[in-house]
Amino acid sequence: MFSRSVLRSLAADLRWSAPSSISSAAPLQQRACLHQTALLRTSQQETQTPYSPLSPETPLSATPRVQNSQPVAQNPPRVPSSDSALSFVPQTRADVPTAKQPVAPSFESPIQVTKSLMSRLPHLVGQSPHYVVAELHARPYLLTEGDHIRLPFLMPKVKSGDILRFNRASAVGSRDFTMKGSPHLDERLFECRVRVTGVESEPMRIKEKTKRRQRHTKQARSKHRYTIMRVMEVRVKTPEELLEEGAVVIEDSEDTPTIEARQ
Repeated sequence: MFSRSVLRSLAADLRWSAPSSISSAAPLQQRACLHQTALLRTSQQETQTPYSPLSPETPLSATPRVQNSQPVAQNPPRVPSSDSALSFVPQTRADVPTAKQPVAPSFESPIQVTKSLMSRLPHLVGQSPHYVVAELHARPYLLTEGDHIRLPFLMPKVKSGDILRFNRASAVGSRDFTMKGSPHLDERLFECRVRVTGVESEPMRIKEKTKRRQRHTKQARSKHRYTIMRVMEVRVKTPEELLEEGAVVIEDSEDTPTIEARQ
């Protein structure tokens, strides 16, 4: 019993005396460590960097230094300016992007033109302006040069500025003559080109839908978009152009297109 009490008293004395000794010695050791690290840091800087051009001891000079190595000249990337990009005109088909190139024609035989059509075609070509009844998704559109078209749908994969060609038409005519197909004209007889000008959207429409014996009401929202185009060219080819493309003159038949005069 006596030994345990003695041990407890000794432990208590050590517990209260240890922090005082440590706290008194800690500032001395800390100050010594900071002083040593500062001396060590300054000695390392003197040994590693004996001369620093930006040090305050050395005055700044305005004379340029001698450069030992010559810089390697590199060609900067050529960036076309806005004026050159706008004035650039593609000379060959290789200069035109692949996505903008026209689709190659897939005709197995030359176009066949009757004698009556060749005789009346100069009258139709000489009388302008021309109109065309073009079909797009089984919808007929009466178009002349300068007209604006608002398609009842959004045409996919087209952008503003793209030029498209309508190659399906049932009639092409002028003020006094009309060339009709049976049921469609050959696309090599005429040219109808349109330019995509943009996209329009209608106002938001909200329709409420309810069911019988139910208090819940649903709202259906719709906002449709439409493609806007402008007709740039409507032209009928001359007999000389058809002959240069390899047209074959045949006798009149029911399946060939004819030119009718308006009474």
